[in-house]
Amino acid sequence: MISLKVNGKSRQIDVAPDTPLLWALRDTLQLTGTKYGCGQALCGACTVHVDGVPTRACVTPVSAVAGRSISTIEAVDAGKVGRAVQEAWRRLDVVQCGYCQSGQIMSAVALLTTNRKPSDADIDNAMSGNLCRCATYQRIRAAIHEAARNLAKEKQA
Repeated sequence: MISLKVNGKSRQIDVAPDTPLLWALRDTLQLTGTKYGCGQALCGACTVHVDGVPTRACVTPVSAVAGRSISTIEAVDAGKVGRAVQEAWRRLDVVQCGYCQSGQIMSAVALLTTNRKPSDADIDNAMSGNLCRCATYQRIRAAIHEAARNLAKEKQA
C-alpha cells in the first residue's frame, strides 16, 4: 500500500511502486481530468502539482510522491488563483478540443502562484512544456494575463 495525499485527502492505494502517478490517479483513484498525452513528459497533458510544483505524472513513479501533497485539475478551483485562471479561460474561450487544457491550466496556476505579474517571456517559459495541437497559445497567454489582472484587482478590493 502506498499513502498519497491527493487534493487534500489522504488515500491508500495498492499499486506497484513504479506505477506512473498518472495511472494511479486515473485508474485507481478515478481522477480522470489529468490526461495521457505522450507518456514521455514532452506534452504537458498530464501535469499535476506535487507540493505546488508542476510535475509530469506520466513519468513520475507513485513511490516518489508518497506522503507528498498532490493537486489535480479536479481541485484547482479550491484556490483563488485556480478560480481566476479557470474564469479567464472561460471568458476568453481558450479551449478548442480541450484535451491539453487541464495540463495548461495546472501550469498557469503554478506560474501565477509564484509570479502575479508575468511578462510574455515569463508565460512562454512557464508554459513551454505544454503542447496544444489546436494552437491556442495566444489565447492561453491572454488568459494568463487576464487572470493576473483580476487577481491584482481582487487584492486591491
